[in-house]
Formats: sequence, C-alpha cells, structure tokens
Amino acid sequence: MYSSIIEKLKNAKKIVFVTGAGISQESGIPTFRGKDGLWRNYDAMKLATIEAFYENPNLVWEWYNERRNNIFSSEPNLGHKAIVEMEKFFEVIVLTQNIDGLHQRAGSSQVLELHGSIVKIKCTVCNYREVIYTKFSKIPPLCPCGNILRPDVVWFGEALPQNVWKKAIIHSMDCNVMIIAGTSLVVSPANTLPIYAKQNNATLIEINPDETIMTDDMDLSIRSTSSVALPKLVSVLNKNLGGRGS
Repeated sequence: MYSSIIEKLKNAKKIVFVTGAGISQESGIPTFRGKDGLWRNYDAMKLATIEAFYENPNLVWEWYNERRNNIFSSEPNLGHKAIVEMEKFFEVIVLTQNIDGLHQRAGSSQVLELHGSIVKIKCTVCNYREVIYTKFSKIPPLCPCGNILRPDVVWFGEALPQNVWKKAIIHSMDCNVMIIAGTSLVVSPANTLPIYAKQNNATLIEINPDETIMTDDMDLSIRSTSSVALPKLVSVLNKNLGGRGS
C-alpha cells in the first residue's frame, strides 16, 4: 500500500491535507458524531447553532468553556507531527475542519481553519474580535460595547468565511495530491474540496478507519488512524526520498 503511495508522491510538489475530527480525537478531543458526542444529555450538534446560542447563551458558553479546557490540555499527536515532517519533501497546506489549533501547535506552517478557532471570540453586534487562551470566569462574556461575545467559529447553518473558503478552493485546485485524514466527509462545503482537487487530476488518498461516502472516488484508501498511518508514510518517504528535502 505505502509503496503505491510513494509512486504517486514521487513527482508531487504540493500536497493538501483535509483533516477532520478523527485526527483530533486521537489527542483526546471528543467528536460530535461519535459515542462521546453527547454533553450532559444535550446533543452537541444542536448546541453548535446560533439558535441555541440566542436561546441560552450561558449553556452554550458553559459547553465551550469545557471544550476550551479540554483542548488546551491536549497535545498534538503523531499524526499532526507527521504532517509537519512532510514539509521536508513538499509544499504542504492543511485545510482543517477542526477548531483546536493542534496543527499549528505541532508546527505546520500553512493552516487554513475552515470552521474558525476556539481561541478566538467575536462580538455578536460590533466588529470586536479577540484571542483568549484562558477559561472565562464569567459567562456569557461581554464585549466592551456591552453586547454578548460568541466563539469565533462556524456553527451549523452558518456560511464559511468567504476569504478562507476561496483560498481553500484555490489550494485544492492547485495541488498534486490531496490526503483526506480523519474526516467522514459529510459536512458541506468542506466535503467538496476533493472534487476541486480531482478536477486538477490530483491523486486522492483517504486515511480513515472506516469507509466514507467518498471512498469510491479515492485513488487509494488506508484503513487506519492518522496517528498510525501518517508516521508510517513519513518513514517510507524518508527511505525513498530522503535527499529530496535537504
């Protein structure tokens, strides 16, 4: 399997990773859709909406406070670190659906956060934005203008920031290889990125323990987790392309 991937990578210059909750789960961060996707008998997928926020901002912020604590105590895993290692051989762009910042903490130099970041907050009324790495002692937190602050993330039903989405499309159409790691590809519009890559004749590689709705469209699939498969891939790259990145 890995020898087949090396053949696909030999002439590649630019690789785009599309990552999802699976790679973060390996660092101890719960997913929305897994068996750990419920929080205090609430459906997390229903809490991550603007409707839930306006109905009960205290509840949503209590949940996000716990998520922030969990994320801040987590560390990048071997999958995150392997993606960084691949920068020795290729231009690597990470398009992540995760809001935890673990790719940046691992050392990836080019990361686009499609769904925002949990460390960022913004006002629900004015243009105020801030980056905060601590737990909020008072919820909901208030903007200097007096209105309620919210997490600067993309909730279900909201559009992605257009500047970020346009860059993601451009990178997808300009890559030689796209590696889809730890995502079931059910969330739109991120699940259309492989289509843009395929239009440019890019090779599509899927790393996921289970089949996804786009498995049949992949050129290669690895039935494993990112923290297992990606270090193996880097090891094979070092043996076959060891002098390329020096």
